[in-house]
Parts: sequence; structure tokens; C-alpha cells
Amino acid sequence: MAGKIIADQLEHSTAGSVDTQFVVNGSAKVWLYYQAQSLTNSLNVTSVTDTSTGVLDVSFANDFSNDDWSGHHTTGYQQPYISDQNRGAGTVKLVNRSGAETLTDAAHGHGTFHGDLA
Repeated sequence: MAGKIIADQLEHSTAGSVDTQFVVNGSAKVWLYYQAQSLTNSLNVTSVTDTSTGVLDVSFANDFSNDDWSGHHTTGYQQPYISDQNRGAGTVKLVNRSGAETLTDAAHGHGTFHGDLA
């Protein structure tokens, strides 16, 4: 039988306490790090597909409850963004542009995504 912990607060002996709702709502539900368009490390990601120059499609292992989640994507020197095209409860399209506004592959990048899981 699996165990269960039911608590409204977490308390540390010297650092104080925090409400568990803050932990649940404030934690990233998905994060990823990639190098050369290949997934290196992640949480809640099943795949990263290099669909074209500068464009990666990411699939989540556990979907968000809707497509109104929030996210952050960065790659260093390029101008990265999260595309609203094909953005869904279980997928996201990450796009990288160079300073000249042309699509370009990033040497590395990472992202975090927050929202309610389904």
C-alpha cells in the first residue's frame, strides 16, 4: 500500500514554515535543458523534436489542465520565445531567432513551465 502525507504546512527548525499550497502552485511542473537540439535533462518531458532550423517541439509526460500555463525559455544569445502556435495542454513549440531575426539552432537552452496539471 502506498503511503500518504497530509499537511497544510511544512516547517523547518531554523528556516521557518511555508504553506503547502505555495509549494504546489509555485513549483515548476515541467523543466528541460537541451544541447544541440537534443534533450539533456528534464522533468515531465517525453520528447523534444527538432522540426526545423530554430524550432523544437516539446511533449509533456503529464498534460496541464489547459493551455493557459505560463513558461520561460532562454538560450543565451539568441532571441528565444514560446510560440502560441501549436501550444497546448501537452505540448509547446520553442523558437530561437538570432539578432538578425532569422531562425537559428541554439547551442543550448532551457525552459520552465508553470500551471495546474490535469
